[in-house]
Amino acid sequence: METLVSKDEVRRAVAEARAVGQRIALVPTMGALHEGHLSLVRAAHERAEYVVVSVFVNPTQFGPGEDFEAYPRDLEGDLELLEAEGVALVFAPATATMYDPGATVIVDPGPLGDVLEGAIRPTHFRGVCTVVAKLFGIVEPDLAFFGEKDFQQLAIVRTMVRDLDLPVRVVGCPTIREPDGLAMSSRNVYLSPDERAAATVLYRALRAAEARMLAGERDARALVEVMRAKIATEPLAVPDYTEVADAVTLAPLDALDSSPARALVAARLGSTRLIDNLALEVG
Repeated sequence: METLVSKDEVRRAVAEARAVGQRIALVPTMGALHEGHLSLVRAAHERAEYVVVSVFVNPTQFGPGEDFEAYPRDLEGDLELLEAEGVALVFAPATATMYDPGATVIVDPGPLGDVLEGAIRPTHFRGVCTVVAKLFGIVEPDLAFFGEKDFQQLAIVRTMVRDLDLPVRVVGCPTIREPDGLAMSSRNVYLSPDERAAATVLYRALRAAEARMLAGERDARALVEVMRAKIATEPLAVPDYTEVADAVTLAPLDALDSSPARALVAARLGSTRLIDNLALEVG
C-alpha cells in the first residue's frame, strides 16, 4: 500500500494503474475510520481492482464553532486498517496541499444544500462539494463510494456529478450500525456513557416511523410526529429536525406513495450532534 501526500504523485500512481487496465475506485473519508468506512472499502474492492482511500479532515465543511480542531484523528491507526483491507493507495494530504493559497473557487450545492443539514450548517455542503470535486479531479476515479448514513451528502454528490457531467459513478452503500442500532460515526467517540445509551433513540425513532408506515399509515406528517414523540422520551436528546422527504429531491412529503422516501433525523446529545436516516418503502 502506498501512502502519498502529493497530488502529482497520486495522479502518477493512478495513471499507472489505469494504463494496465485497472478500474479505479475512490473512498473519500475524514479518517478516524470505523467499520462503516471499511464496508465502503470492501464494496469498492468488489467493483474495482485499484482502490484509493483519501484521509483528509476538510476544514471548509466545518462552520464557526464546530469541531474541526477536536475532530478525531488517528492516521497511523487508519493506515493499519486500510493496509489490512488491501487498499492500493491512501491519499493523506495537508490542508495547504488541497487548498492552494489564494484559491477562491467553490462549488455550490444548489437548493439541496439549503435544507435539513444545510439549514443548520449553511456553509457545510459548499465545503463538501468543493473538496469532493477536487478529489474527483485528482484521482479521476471510475467509481466513488459514499455511505447512506450521510444521506443528504450522498444525494448532493450525485446531483453535482450529474449537473457538472463528471465522469464518475457514485455508489451509495448501506449504513453500518452497532448491535443496538446506533449508526456508526467517528463522532460517537465524543459521547459519554449516558449519552451513548441515549443516542439509540435516533434509530428507535426511525424504526417507530417505519413500523407505523408498515401498519398502513401514509400521512408523512403523522410519521414525523411519531419520530418527534419517540425522541421526546429521551431527556438527553435535543432534536434539530425530524423529516420525511423525497429520497431524490429531499423535499418534505405530505403523503407516501410508491416513490422512494426517506425518514431523516438529527439530534444533539450534550455537545455531540448525530444524524441518521432510514428508507421508507411503501409496498
